[in-house]
Amino acid sequence: MKVLLVNGGPHKEGCTYTALKEAADTLEKNGIQTEIIWLGVGEIAGCIGCGACSDTGECFRKDVVNEFVKKAAEADGYVFGTPVHYAAASGAITSFMDRVFYSGGSMMAGKPAAAVVSCRRGGASATFDQINKYFTINCMPVVSSQYWNEVHGNSAEEVAKDEEGMQTMRTLGNNMAWLLKCIQAGKNQGITFPEREPVIRTNFIR
Repeated sequence: MKVLLVNGGPHKEGCTYTALKEAADTLEKNGIQTEIIWLGVGEIAGCIGCGACSDTGECFRKDVVNEFVKKAAEADGYVFGTPVHYAAASGAITSFMDRVFYSGGSMMAGKPAAAVVSCRRGGASATFDQINKYFTINCMPVVSSQYWNEVHGNSAEEVAKDEEGMQTMRTLGNNMAWLLKCIQAGKNQGITFPEREPVIRTNFIR
């Protein structure tokens, strides 16, 4: 089994990475393979809703989004990490997730996911709520911890000293590993993901 962890922060081994690494190390101790993917500092354009991915299976923009979706198809779980920018997720991971879930959401449906948030002081709960909404619109079990999945600090070194935050990351890793193993045990007994009804889409005037 494998979990993909996405670092949506601008620093490759900064605050967000420090939190994700703690969760990843715990997953590895539970026998779960991990890969931390850094989005980098290059431009990640937002989704324009063109629908091209419906025909081709991938976004027409050839970047990290398509690379991730290919890996996501083979992965068993996901953790999306972001710093807090103005009480919201980073622009990079927001554009990334918009396009990932629009073009490749079907690859992740039914698989566990978690949000991890890194902040200096405030805005963590709003950002945590923002990221979790991607999972709950895509039939994905949301993995929780002993507290909201957040760490506090203004540097990687400060985050590492956030004892409760680091423990929360370890608990998250253990909970993710447990749920993945439960899902696998269910599959071994013939329990499959529920068959979905044809999707009904309406708006507020009909």
